[in-house]
Amino acid sequence: MVKHVALSALLLSGLVVSAKAQTALPAAVAAPGETVVLTAHAEGAQVYECKAGADGKLAWVFREPIATLLVDGKTVGRHYAGPTWEHVDGSAVIAKAAGNAPGASAADIPWLKLQVTSSRGSGVLTGVTTVQRINTRGGKLEGACDKTGTFKSAPYSAEYVFLKKA
Repeated sequence: MVKHVALSALLLSGLVVSAKAQTALPAAVAAPGETVVLTAHAEGAQVYECKAGADGKLAWVFREPIATLLVDGKTVGRHYAGPTWEHVDGSAVIAKAAGNAPGASAADIPWLKLQVTSSRGSGVLTGVTTVQRINTRGGKLEGACDKTGTFKSAPYSAEYVFLKKA
């Protein structure tokens, strides 16, 4: 009985935290009327390539993300170019940016709202219509580089919230 009460309290506290997190989101990344399917913590890197800009100056240009998706410290999937999120059950979504808001510091990649453009497989991510990237830490790489075609990665972490229309 004590375990059930403790579990119920833990679940309810998670719902309260989740509700607060949703109300605190900037309008540009909010998804009103959608329900959360899964929230996963990501640990990985944002990969950049050294390229010449229109002005001829070399600069780091974002190439792709590489991250592990975790729930309660356990790997549940991966995030990679596309951008694609793939769950261990085989379900996956690909999305495109639909809104953004600044990260907490100048070193943090922006928070994003992404609209799902395609999906595959059957599982947890089936029916997901929106992906939010929030609570970002790190990941930005700016400034000049010295050799075209070189790569550099910037470690980052974020929370990815997968939602579907109610």
